[in-house]
Amino acid sequence: MSIKKSKLLINKIIRIMTNKKILVVEDETDILDVLTDTFKREGAEVFRAEDGDEGLKIALAEKPDVILLDIIMPKVSGLDMLRDLRKDDWGKAVPVILLTNLSATEEKIIRSIVEYRPVFYLVKSDWKIADVVKKVKGIIGE
Repeated sequence: MSIKKSKLLINKIIRIMTNKKILVVEDETDILDVLTDTFKREGAEVFRAEDGDEGLKIALAEKPDVILLDIIMPKVSGLDMLRDLRKDDWGKAVPVILLTNLSATEEKIIRSIVEYRPVFYLVKSDWKIADVVKKVKGIIGE
């Protein structure tokens, strides 16, 4: 690839993330920090929360373009946050990526996935940060 094409591609990627809002709701601070820093470097405005209660408040106030949401968290779980988010007119349509250590075999998780329609369900042990960034770019770059 030529230098000119490389620069054009980099500029396109930066434009995809610039002026986009991302909310990361995650109680594991290492993961929260890495995701926050990564998306900020990509040019996005990043909001963060460590539990579903705080995440829901931020989501409804800031209306991010995409939400990355852990399932197992203190106070309010990610599934409960997602349920409450989908009650809001704006919240019905916002893309949500579930991030979890759980496989989608529990009945409650399966029901929630079917009912509340996250765009992706990612098991933490199966992905790398670059995979999450690629999925987010695919969602907000459309």
